[in-house]
Amino acid sequence: MTFLVGLTGGIGSGKSTVANLFVAHGAGLIDTDEIAHRLTQPRGRAIEPIRQAFGASFIDINGAMDRKTMRELVFADVEAKNKLEQLLHPLIRETVLEELAHISASYTLLAVPLLVETGTYLKMVNRVLVIDCEEATQIHRVMARSKLTEAEVRAIMLKQASRKARLAFADDVINNDGTSDSLQSQVDTLDTLYNELSRQINQ
Repeated sequence: MTFLVGLTGGIGSGKSTVANLFVAHGAGLIDTDEIAHRLTQPRGRAIEPIRQAFGASFIDINGAMDRKTMRELVFADVEAKNKLEQLLHPLIRETVLEELAHISASYTLLAVPLLVETGTYLKMVNRVLVIDCEEATQIHRVMARSKLTEAEVRAIMLKQASRKARLAFADDVINNDGTSDSLQSQVDTLDTLYNELSRQINQ
């Protein structure tokens, strides 16, 4: 059985960068954001439920969920956000379990941006790894990557768990304010730890 590490962090913390460094070591990776993206692509399993729940205007001409339209709705309407989550989360969880059944890696990262906020996967994982950085770093990265204003980034951050709340759940923390060499060194150390913990539970 693969040793499961829940990977999380605030927007702009560098979760994908860190996950890719672990994958280079041979770790498995299941990314709930990537699964959600697949489910809402043309012919994805969530498309027909979304059409029924929200209407055809939320499906674009290619048959995918219209992300911009949906983002604007759920950002402004809590009920719509809850409805979308109630639709997507069971499908995401089902896909996670399907993928876990086929992974043979010593340990696997389960990347869940809202791991702490939802609590859905906390009981499944053996450890929680938080990717941490200063809020100013988060804001700078997201503004550069997504062309959002500082106010828009801060609004997103307010809807996520605070830095303090995330760190309270952490078994392990990677600081991503420094150099790429520092990041690699932290990943190397944890890769050794996770392989050892995996051996212990699978003896």
